[in-house]
Amino acid sequence: MPAGRDRFLVALAALLAVASVALVAVVLVTRPRPQTPPPAPTPIDLAGLASYSPVASTQPDETVTLTGAGDIASCSLPDDEATAALLEDVPGWVFTAGDNAYESGTTEEFEQCYEPSWGAYRERTFPAIGNHDAVTPGRQGHFDYFGSRAGDPRAGWYATTLGAWRLIVLDSNCVDTGGCGPDTDQGRWLAAELEAHPSACTLAIWHHPRFSTGYHGPTLAVAPFWDALYAAGVDLVVNGHDHDYERFAPVDPAGHPDAERGIREIVAGTGGAALRPFELEDPTSEERDASTHGVLRLDLHPGAYDWEFIPVPGGTFADRGSGTCH
Repeated sequence: MPAGRDRFLVALAALLAVASVALVAVVLVTRPRPQTPPPAPTPIDLAGLASYSPVASTQPDETVTLTGAGDIASCSLPDDEATAALLEDVPGWVFTAGDNAYESGTTEEFEQCYEPSWGAYRERTFPAIGNHDAVTPGRQGHFDYFGSRAGDPRAGWYATTLGAWRLIVLDSNCVDTGGCGPDTDQGRWLAAELEAHPSACTLAIWHHPRFSTGYHGPTLAVAPFWDALYAAGVDLVVNGHDHDYERFAPVDPAGHPDAERGIREIVAGTGGAALRPFELEDPTSEERDASTHGVLRLDLHPGAYDWEFIPVPGGTFADRGSGTCH
């Protein structure tokens, strides 16, 4: 009997030893690894960027049409083909509000997912970059695909003139760009751009909305954009990111109604990605819908603008209206 007990104790000791080794291994594997912060972006020669602008040959007294959306092409969804078909019958220029090629903005995704639909209008497109487009290192797919139409590849922002309007396209991936504040490369460029082109009418496009009642909600990181644009008297902002359509009343940078100097924001994340229901409420949200894919048409007149949400065939939602420049 003692011998049997000894054998039992030896076996138990061996089993405990194996369990201890396994526990140590689990701890070592599951222990969180320290996060290495991304390297700081290399400062950009802002003087070199200041002279860059995609050329748009328009006359200051003519009306210019600009149509588009954000959150567009995925090889696993067909809705971007329906929204692209809407662009065929609309004259003028095309914009994107980011997240152009899901899931990671690779060269292959731009060629295989975006090109067969919205790619037909590439040569008249002014693209903004989204967070999905920025997943690929250096945003290589985005800049390789759009070329000079996407601005300087060292940045993700640019500006051009459309008739009587100044169009400013910004990069709201603030972590990637070193921040969106006034003391960053983009912030200094934006200040110089606004000072150099005090247009009577200005439209800004970027991906992440400052104000939103959608799935992602408001993006505080882009508040410095609003501060600068509001101070300069900018009229209209268009965003994506939330997969819905939402139009806000003109507001100041804090989101308070301001009929005299406020900026109107329109979220048009309806280009093809799966739509999402709204999560929040905001008294300045004038119109919203999360049931219909479509595109936003802007007719930019000297001193005024019209907007129209054009739904895909079978869509039941539409929105239109007009505004004047400050």
